[in-house]
Amino acid sequence: MPLSIAQLNAASPAEAVALLDGVYEHSPWIAEKALAARPFRSLQHLKHAMARTVNDAGAHAQLGLIRAHPELAGKAMTANALTAESTNEQRKAGLTDCTPDELEKIRQLNAAYSAKFGFPFILAVRGPRGTGLQKQEIIDTFERRMDHHFDFERAESLRNIHRIAEIRLNDKFGVTPALGNEVWDWHEQLAVHSDPGFKEKGQLTVTYLTDAHRACAAQIAALMREVGFDSVEIDAVGNVVGRYEAAVPGARTLMTGSHYDTVRNGGKYDGRLGIFVPIACVRELARQGRRLAFGFEVVAFAEEEGQRYKATFLGSGALIGHFNPEWLAQKDALGVTMREAMQHAGLREQDIPAIQRDPARYLGFVEVHIEQGPVLNELELPLGIVTSINGSVRYVCEMIGMASHAGTTPMDRRRDAAAGVAELLLFAEQRAARDGDSVATVGMLEVPNGSINVVPGRCRFSLDLRAPTDAQRDALAADVVAAFDEITARRGLRQTRELTMQAAAAPSAPDWQQRWERAVDALGVPLYRMPSGAGHDAMKLHEVMPQAMLFVRGLNAGISHNPLESSTNDDIELAVRAFQNLLDNLAAEQAPATA
Repeated sequence: MPLSIAQLNAASPAEAVALLDGVYEHSPWIAEKALAARPFRSLQHLKHAMARTVNDAGAHAQLGLIRAHPELAGKAMTANALTAESTNEQRKAGLTDCTPDELEKIRQLNAAYSAKFGFPFILAVRGPRGTGLQKQEIIDTFERRMDHHFDFERAESLRNIHRIAEIRLNDKFGVTPALGNEVWDWHEQLAVHSDPGFKEKGQLTVTYLTDAHRACAAQIAALMREVGFDSVEIDAVGNVVGRYEAAVPGARTLMTGSHYDTVRNGGKYDGRLGIFVPIACVRELARQGRRLAFGFEVVAFAEEEGQRYKATFLGSGALIGHFNPEWLAQKDALGVTMREAMQHAGLREQDIPAIQRDPARYLGFVEVHIEQGPVLNELELPLGIVTSINGSVRYVCEMIGMASHAGTTPMDRRRDAAAGVAELLLFAEQRAARDGDSVATVGMLEVPNGSINVVPGRCRFSLDLRAPTDAQRDALAADVVAAFDEITARRGLRQTRELTMQAAAAPSAPDWQQRWERAVDALGVPLYRMPSGAGHDAMKLHEVMPQAMLFVRGLNAGISHNPLESSTNDDIELAVRAFQNLLDNLAAEQAPATA
């Protein structure tokens, strides 16, 4: 029989430690200390208590825990000396069935890793889906992590140990994150679509109105119809809109959603998690034949990243009447205008004004999003409540000097455009750091037609400036622009500067933030409130209606805008459950008004 939280809470200290035997490899001290937090409210509460026990134990105890683990495909495996749990995990990953070449490769990596770090390589080989990584994935991860700094790799080892423990606890308690598994699979299925030039390399890139983008829209629309939405359409800018109608006609609507476009060579979860989580909620409502006291609208926004055209937040902006007709004349890298791309996709520009929403008909907007940072990962928390979204500005710039011979132009006679940008980059870095919570990034940097023996005559670059408040953002931007002007004049250069995006800071509406907090607290998950440094579609909807966001922990130190971006089936399951709780609580609030 599976273990239950009630059974664990009622057990004597010795019995409880025995019930948790094997969760952390050869380390019963973790269970002994974590049990002081009883009574546990949920399995997630237990997982967090055990993880925090490890993280609070100090470096010596942590290294002892890491060293208590066997090597992957090591001597203990071939000698059948692994614990039952380790044997099962290595078998699911195929490590008990390696070819001689694979076995030799892994053992070479084990030796090199141990020599560098002084402890064995630890990887949760059952992976984020719980069904087992492929052997090549394991080898690739092994090689990638060899380059880490010692402290980072120790922390990464502990994160993998916590994931191993989470899966072992699921097994003990007979828990399968079925909703998390399905949503995880939907991400994989959507990720088969990628733009030419990237798909061939196995990279995920989906930019506005390409064939891959339109295939994503069609697939999302088909899924919405399949799970039970009442109506599904692709609107005049390419947003996929699904509606699940209220129990009472004319009731107001809750809007949710996120974007399905990606950055170049990006991850599978940025934006898309906020589409699939509410789709899963609608599927469960439809299966139950249940209607809510309000309408539920899920929007897969067509464009948020601004990768093909300089039109960031195009999809969500169009819903609040912020589509700029001048964007239609913009050209992509191949010279295709946005107008031509829309015509090719069968979209009509004259239909765009009609998709603007009337805020009076909406209760608000909520969004689920992968965190895109390391905070939740380091705190061993699966979910975070967003308090505000940072304000931001973006510029596309060019520094213009004079191309000249690198050997014959004296240093004091040069008009080096790249050196001017380098000086500005360092100023922006130092100026943002002065605030403590501002950030400045030069994400694109190019010397067009540069040569090794030519002083750069032109340098193109971007500036991305963000801060928690508009006033702080504006002060940062003013200082960076002033430095840009001063550097340009002092070095005898010229410049161009185009403001391509400006988004106001978006504090969460207090009542909606509290709704997320109640929804998460009901899961037994400790509450953690945090700002968002990244921009989101919620920033646009914030301009016309109340909004609040929920963050979901990411793997690999929370990395995003990167192929390593990922999340686990367990964390996704909790996100779906939290969203269901929010819907249930909101339905209870709304019921008297519609009775």
